[in-house]
Amino acid sequence: MELLQKIENKSAVIGIVGLGYVGLPLGLEFAEKDFFVLGFDIDETKIPVLNSGKTYIKHIKADRIKNAVDNKKFEATSDFSRLPEVDAIIIAVPTPLDEHREPDISFIENSGKAIAKYLRKGQIVVLESSTYPGTTDEVLLPLFENVEFTQNKENPKKLVVGEDFYLAFSPEREDPNNPNFTTATIPKVVGGVTPNCSKIANAVYSGVIVKTVPVSSTRAAEATKLLENIYRSINIALVNELKMVFDRMGIDVWEVIDAASTKPFGFNAFYPGPGLGGHCIPIDPFYLTWKAREFEINTKFIELAGEINTYQPYYVVERTMDFLNEKRKTLNGSKVLLLGAAYKKNIDDMRESPSLKLIEILRERGAEVNYSDPYIPVLPKTRKYKFDMVSVELTEENIKKYDVVLLSTDHDDFDYKFIAEHAQLIVDTRNAFGKRGLKTENIYKA
Repeated sequence: MELLQKIENKSAVIGIVGLGYVGLPLGLEFAEKDFFVLGFDIDETKIPVLNSGKTYIKHIKADRIKNAVDNKKFEATSDFSRLPEVDAIIIAVPTPLDEHREPDISFIENSGKAIAKYLRKGQIVVLESSTYPGTTDEVLLPLFENVEFTQNKENPKKLVVGEDFYLAFSPEREDPNNPNFTTATIPKVVGGVTPNCSKIANAVYSGVIVKTVPVSSTRAAEATKLLENIYRSINIALVNELKMVFDRMGIDVWEVIDAASTKPFGFNAFYPGPGLGGHCIPIDPFYLTWKAREFEINTKFIELAGEINTYQPYYVVERTMDFLNEKRKTLNGSKVLLLGAAYKKNIDDMRESPSLKLIEILRERGAEVNYSDPYIPVLPKTRKYKFDMVSVELTEENIKKYDVVLLSTDHDDFDYKFIAEHAQLIVDTRNAFGKRGLKTENIYKA
């Protein structure tokens, strides 16, 4: 196949649709392996930033982008009419939930329609966005199979998958700022619509990823991603529930987890928190529960885990009210400083951050809320929230004026000893102070 030869000699042009937390690092990996990458994004503000060699994601260094641009291995564009220039089209767009907590695949659909408009013979399309089993076959495949090409004007034909074009699913496994794994070192699951599709998709990723893991179908690949994140969601729900039970019993759940972790087999440690964040774990389970209803199956276990995790921000606020009450204060009218706005430590990723829900609940309860986050100087607008807030500097004067300091995200940049010395009351949802041996009568866990 001509496409296989182009992949092997690295003359294939790689197109990345969606230059966010998944698409951008993946595109840079291809560029650094000597492929030319053309990145597509509908956000016009990103294009000049990237083409000037700058970054808008803190953990993705500008040097990587600048090197790729200077070496003429990377270019960003919002012009989707350039799609015929590329040989492999990789879709990495958001798949959120709508207001009814049902799948919103509009980004996939819109990307698919744009690609169908320009799809040509000899191209491969790979979907990476987390979604329910069947999306690739049921949503994208019909769009592309309806594309006509003309051998002559009297005899137009439609593109045939596995012969004229190739289609596959390969779930993203990005973990922003993970010090142990990068895009290139995380094995890549790949499932094609046909054997030829799988062969081509495996060849594409084998050029940049340490190992590919072929599976029998796109549905198997889509289900793999859901299993990975449902596994985490359920286990996090378990420790969140145990946190609430043990707290009532006067037992420190973090101490229990640390002790259980000494068992060399049969136990993997998961930790409680103020709620789930990130693009995958809070969302992916609901994609499967929605799809399962089509097959008349109720996913009670998964949905129960979702309920427990969704409740956590409310639980944290309730415990904060209890702790304030012990100080003869009410949450209504109190000044609250939230530490951390990102969904996990040491990154600037706000996707589904539980901190946003905490701000909403605290305000509803009458608190005056500010936040501090070294990675997020201004709270950006999200699909659900639009808070006009800027990060507060953690000076002695600032810390002292708050009735409670509520830690949501345990960034390493925080000076925990300094905060503990000057805060009136601390509510720690991550055991960040305890892990550093900071224990005073003003530090509570929730």
